[in-house]
Amino acid sequence: MDRDDDAKWLEWVAQQFETIAGEDQEIDLEEFKTALKVKESFFAERFFALFDADGSGTITLDELLASLKLLVHGSETDRLRFLFQVYDVDGSGSIDSDELRTVLKSCLKESSISLPEEKLDDLTRALFESADADNSGAITFEELRRELERFPEVMENLTISAANWLKPPRAPRKSGRPRYLSPAYWRNNTSKLLFLGGYGCVNLLLFACAALRHADSGVWTMLARGCGQCLNFNCTFIVVLMLRRCLTWLRATWAAAVLPLDQNVILHQLVGYVVVALTAVHTGAHVANFARMSRAKGSYRLWEYLLTTRPGIGWIYGTASLSGLLLQVLIGLMLVCSCPFLRKSGHFEVFYWTHLSYIFIWALLIAHGPNFWKWFLVPGFLFLLEKIVGVALMHIRGLQIVEINLLPSKVTHLVIRRPPFFHYKPGDYVYLNIPVIAKYEWHPFTISSAPEQPGTIWLHIRSLGQWTNRLYEYFSNENPDWLARNQRKKGWFRKWLQKFLLGSSDLDLPVASNEDEMIEILSYTPTRGPGWGTASAGIAGRCEESFCEGPGYKSNLLLPLLFLQQVSGKPDDNWQRCNVKCYIDGPYGTPTRRIFTSEHAVLIGAGIGITPFASILQSIMYRYRARQQASPSQSDTQGESLRNEEMKLRKVDFVWINRDQKSFEWFVSLLTQLEADQAESDPGGRFLEMHLYMTSALSKNDVKAIGLQMALDLLAKKEKRDSITGLKTRTQPGRPDWNQIFQKLALERRGKVHVFFCGSPALAKVVRAHCEQFGFRFFKEHF
Repeated sequence: MDRDDDAKWLEWVAQQFETIAGEDQEIDLEEFKTALKVKESFFAERFFALFDADGSGTITLDELLASLKLLVHGSETDRLRFLFQVYDVDGSGSIDSDELRTVLKSCLKESSISLPEEKLDDLTRALFESADADNSGAITFEELRRELERFPEVMENLTISAANWLKPPRAPRKSGRPRYLSPAYWRNNTSKLLFLGGYGCVNLLLFACAALRHADSGVWTMLARGCGQCLNFNCTFIVVLMLRRCLTWLRATWAAAVLPLDQNVILHQLVGYVVVALTAVHTGAHVANFARMSRAKGSYRLWEYLLTTRPGIGWIYGTASLSGLLLQVLIGLMLVCSCPFLRKSGHFEVFYWTHLSYIFIWALLIAHGPNFWKWFLVPGFLFLLEKIVGVALMHIRGLQIVEINLLPSKVTHLVIRRPPFFHYKPGDYVYLNIPVIAKYEWHPFTISSAPEQPGTIWLHIRSLGQWTNRLYEYFSNENPDWLARNQRKKGWFRKWLQKFLLGSSDLDLPVASNEDEMIEILSYTPTRGPGWGTASAGIAGRCEESFCEGPGYKSNLLLPLLFLQQVSGKPDDNWQRCNVKCYIDGPYGTPTRRIFTSEHAVLIGAGIGITPFASILQSIMYRYRARQQASPSQSDTQGESLRNEEMKLRKVDFVWINRDQKSFEWFVSLLTQLEADQAESDPGGRFLEMHLYMTSALSKNDVKAIGLQMALDLLAKKEKRDSITGLKTRTQPGRPDWNQIFQKLALERRGKVHVFFCGSPALAKVVRAHCEQFGFRFFKEHF
């Protein structure tokens, strides 16, 4: 800070102090704890004792400002001295092993990290032995200084950053040029922008042609006819954007490079808003025209034009006005029930059933407009064909969930018997229906197993809404019949729709092999604690031949069971073998299909957003091993086939961001296997590089985390394994430094960089902006 900034900051701190201190103008320990927002009182008490220079039990404004100047503007030695005093609990002038253990234990709580006591002892021992250079049994100030000098990034940014109330407010960002006008945005969204431009031109052309044909009928008729012609186009085009099977097929053709197939859901929503707007204008123009006509002598009155068939307007019994009003109501209702706040607030059923009104909308459109059927003929045929194919496949693919595993953070891992001839690509998704949870609901989930895995497919489902919570609760409840008893009866109309649209005439039977029970638990065996070294044999022994078809099933079955024990040290009591009926619709393609045609792929997942990448990473390593094992003596034809069919990838960077430690337990076993595969097929290779981040953990620059992060680094180097996840890759605290990551990617020069993201929309905006800045292609999952 310069002098002006320093003066403003001190003035702001004084104002904050007055707000916290109240009338007595002093801060006691409880107020100090509240202001610091610390989870562990140890650090609040240590900071308070050091800020309270006169030992009065309260902090005055002068004491606070003096301490802040020391921390922010003091020398490196001053800040190091403060850190040393925090760790020197008894004030003896040195830090012994017990004091260091107390500090590290508090650091773990501050960072929301849970480790066994034995691991805490290992961390304490690693840091103490490294810092205690003279083996005196205590760490002096100079020894702590020398230890910190081994971590230059800590020395450069040593601050008390967790004290958010001590930070000056951020200066407002300058707006500058909107990103939509930047060359980088246009370069990275060329296909979408060209498509939207063509879409807008088609609508303008249709409007102009229809309006000019009725130029003699007045402005209101011209407006109504122009909007009506645009509605003919848009009400059929909106169907084309959701023909998932056709779009999945197009992804394998040259059209994928020209059309924005990855944006089909967003474009579907956009066209929906256009339909609503055109409907409102079309209806309003007709009402205005009827009002004008009703003023003529001997004409019908306005209400007769709108609510009766007497005027004879329309090509089917003069029903244009009535059908138009019904269309207005249905389209408006569909719009309201499609709003995100309703869909994501646990009322998906409302969205689902109101969206099925498209059947009545199409019927009314055919009755309303004499030319609509011509526009609808081809899209309607494709839609019907997709439904017929879907119904046929669903009857063939009456499947069973053969195993479930309830993972931390309310994630349900389903293992489903893979049907014959079910072929999919890494990252594809399916629509899942489990009648015992909800007979009429279908939800999209990414397949998390690799296509090369025989016998089964995996789905990992996080409990975020009504349906997913019911799924988790169903398998976690001791009496699974509770859900069946509480399910409400469905009316005949819903059953008819279900049979007609989805072909699920037998969805009332939720269990595949037992008509009398809602679920048949075939076996339930908690994994063992102390003797886990022989767990693999025990699990394999429980895998009966009736469920373990194919060589891949048995080996892949071990993964979800092993990692819980490896990471948390706790037995897995949530594993069940079962036989629950389910149906799947799909598979459908996603943007991640482009990964294997990329040269340098960057996969960024946040939380459960790793699921598409779980399948992709497994498939990548399978193909990488096949490419590495291809000997030079192979024929030219076979070698060329390997190069073309496997992949063009030269480098893969995988970035996984999680809020807390337990979230890593979802797929840490898979990542462990990937590390082992790379070490076996290419020792020392950097083909797959992982970057793991835990946002709840405080960074190395924070006084409350410096010692812990140093100890974790030292122990990771010693054990060749991260203490948080058990992986060889070190888990980094805090949020990623995207500038640093993208600069590193650009300097590697391993080919064109394509970034694939699956996670929250807010983080997607940040990643997309950096991609535009560095000229990388950006792809995001859309459901």
